[in-house]
Amino acid sequence: MPLASRRLRRFPSTWRETLAEMRQHPSDLAGVSDFGLLIIEPQLCKIVLRFKERVNLGEMLQDEVQEPRPSGKAANWLKKYPCCFEVYRENYEYFCRLTKRMMFLVEEEESIKDSQELVFVERLAKLLMMSRNQRLNVSKVNELKRNFGFPDDYLLRIVPKHTDMFRVVNYTGKRSSMDIELISWNPDCAVSAVEKLAKKKGSEPSFSCLLPATWVKSWERFLEFNSTPYISPYADSSVLSEGSVEMDKRNVALVHELLSMTLWKKLSISKLGHFKREFGFPEKLNVLLLKHPGIFYVSNKYKIYTVLLREAYNGSELIEKDPLVVVKNKFGELMQEGLHEYNRRHYLMNLEKKKKKGVAKVRPIGRSRDDDEKISQLNNQEGNFGGILDAEERKRFYKVLFGDDAK
Repeated sequence: MPLASRRLRRFPSTWRETLAEMRQHPSDLAGVSDFGLLIIEPQLCKIVLRFKERVNLGEMLQDEVQEPRPSGKAANWLKKYPCCFEVYRENYEYFCRLTKRMMFLVEEEESIKDSQELVFVERLAKLLMMSRNQRLNVSKVNELKRNFGFPDDYLLRIVPKHTDMFRVVNYTGKRSSMDIELISWNPDCAVSAVEKLAKKKGSEPSFSCLLPATWVKSWERFLEFNSTPYISPYADSSVLSEGSVEMDKRNVALVHELLSMTLWKKLSISKLGHFKREFGFPEKLNVLLLKHPGIFYVSNKYKIYTVLLREAYNGSELIEKDPLVVVKNKFGELMQEGLHEYNRRHYLMNLEKKKKKGVAKVRPIGRSRDDDEKISQLNNQEGNFGGILDAEERKRFYKVLFGDDAK
């Protein structure tokens, strides 16, 4: 028997089915990474977005980027996205500014963040209410702030305005020990997404299962798990025994609630694991998630283990899109449009150079003209924009725009 098969047999059948699904259905819940085709050079793009008028690329790279690169290379990268950035030269120096369309999206995003301030306040309160001491480390919250849609300056924008709910404390004196603490408990916030849906339906709170009917054993396990009373993630967990069915039920409810609060209804399992002490997660959180494939979908795309809320997706489509998700998708579409325009322009330029040199276009051996046309049509249908779907580039997009990485 192959080694991989022997290893797989060590897992209960539920896990084997989940792992098999991850291999056999890679397109299922493709929303793990297909959030818009935005490719970003991390530090460079952040800095350009910060300066809305214009940026001197040479000075910017010298002052702000830890690993300086020639300003010409930075300009070449920005030129790949002509719909987003305008690059020009003055007195032998490169400058960059946002296009009107890009500026409009930046302002739209800021407007949405301003209008959603109370939503952010509620999300932050919920996070603190689910933690054991109603207190979370600022550095850890920063790891997930983009997942929850928090502004980068949420400590200045949100916390000081709501001193009746939050305060920043430091009980040890260390800079890394700065915490956000909940001051007052709000019963209206202590209602989970499962409980809200149950109230709307007029039924008892319970989890939903989205599995194929052929997964008989998994359905049986889910129905058995769901037959016990629902335990709110906002309830006191100190009365529950570690490893008990009740604690498992509470932990599943907690992960479900956290995912329901995120923009894309998904989180890095590694980052979730950073909150084991604060939320009381089991040591092997991934094992807990794999035991409930009807509730959660676990993906290891790009070697980043991510958990998604199944009920939030219809195939690869996120069912309910937060306004911030909509505007970020617009960013992706704009950059995609610019990259397509850039690649097309350079393709025509290279073709013209070859014609002038008398170099004929070489078709690979064994491929006919009809094959070329079919491939071209397929690329156009799938949105192949010169390497934009490359795994490494997608991974960079995944990390920068949504704050997910393999940490």
